[in-house]
Amino acid sequence: MTEKTALVTGAAGGIGFAVVNKLLQNGFAVAGMGRRDNLPFTPEGDFAYFIGDLGVSDDRKAFVAFAKERFGRIDALVNVAGVAPAVRADLLEMTEESYDTVMNINTKGTLFLTQLAAREMIRNEGARKGYIVNISSLSAYASSTNRGEYCISKAGVSMITALFADRLAEYGIAVNEVRPGIIETNMTAKVKEKYDRLIEGGLLPEKRWGTPEDVACAVLRLCDGSLPYVTGQSLDVDGGFHLKRL
Repeated sequence: MTEKTALVTGAAGGIGFAVVNKLLQNGFAVAGMGRRDNLPFTPEGDFAYFIGDLGVSDDRKAFVAFAKERFGRIDALVNVAGVAPAVRADLLEMTEESYDTVMNINTKGTLFLTQLAAREMIRNEGARKGYIVNISSLSAYASSTNRGEYCISKAGVSMITALFADRLAEYGIAVNEVRPGIIETNMTAKVKEKYDRLIEGGLLPEKRWGTPEDVACAVLRLCDGSLPYVTGQSLDVDGGFHLKRL
């Protein structure tokens, strides 16, 4: 049985890929979940890949069972998977179909996978039974009226973090959140020129794009025991975007 096992959703995406590699490099076995049939990379380490959709109940249950069968236990869960609206539409034009799609994966999927993983972690021995890290976004608090469903979904992830941190503290399970800022991934590729201009114009105190590696470094510290008395926290990995400045 492997000593430390982590579940990572969105394993085939930019941030998910970085998180998987960072955990593997630091002694974790990793079960990754994604919708792609073939991963665009070959992780080095004890890694198992499950093809599934976070928005599908049966896939969530099967993923947890897959990880348990392969590794015997679950020590950490990193909820990375998320989708943006297929079309950026003004709030007054947003469709129910788009809202349902985004919320089903980003919020509902995250909520119920966390529930499943938490039930398994409670069975672990020791004072610290597990770690859960939710990847939300600066969109959890910053308004973007042309992708309202995404903002609402990520605000929901913040509350999921608070609720599970409260509920699971008695079991020694730490639940925290990482809020990435403007990160260079496929999701932001379509708006790269816009954010290039904003960053150059002073939007961020640190004048650069964030990287998936920046996010992965934060995730590792929330999963490796380095912060033993921390739960229910949101860590902004955003180059200072969250600062109120004059």
